[in-house]
Amino acid sequence: MTKKHDLTNKTELRRKDREIKDDAWIINFLAKAPYGYVATVMDGQPFITMAIFVYDKATHAIYLHTSKHGRLAANVRQDDNACFSFGTIGRMLPAEYAREFSNEYESVVAFGKIEILEDMVFARDKMHQMIDKYFSHLKRDTDYRAITKTEILEIATYKISIDSWSAKKKEEAQDFPGAFFFNP
Repeated sequence: MTKKHDLTNKTELRRKDREIKDDAWIINFLAKAPYGYVATVMDGQPFITMAIFVYDKATHAIYLHTSKHGRLAANVRQDDNACFSFGTIGRMLPAEYAREFSNEYESVVAFGKIEILEDMVFARDKMHQMIDKYFSHLKRDTDYRAITKTEILEIATYKISIDSWSAKKKEEAQDFPGAFFFNP
């Protein structure tokens, strides 16, 4: 019989052997993650948006941006609950029995409240943090013009204030029989 875990605790993992409780590991993983998925709900309908993002340790929050007029913005105006997820896949792990096939992975899920930033100076700063993360080889005011006050008004910059998160990782020995990287 499978041992049950507490489903009311959104960060409790069923597989304790894969749980990572190290906040420094999670923060480092966030810094390397190329993108993530933010999940929201409107009228009971789940919706997921892929986005580039930046994690700010000082505010313990994730920042991202989209159009002011899209589905994510509409959902956030109705319900401020959000979930943000990101992960990587490692090698595929074959097995003798079909139910034991698996794969290596690392993942983080963050839960919190999402809002559209109203402070345009702060929103502009977060946009520049995102640019610095993804385009670190380019210098503001040398390689590109900084975002203007008018331009920042045309987008929605979101803040997900994290109230809890969980992380897990599965990694097998380098000599795991038949392990390979998926390459379609």
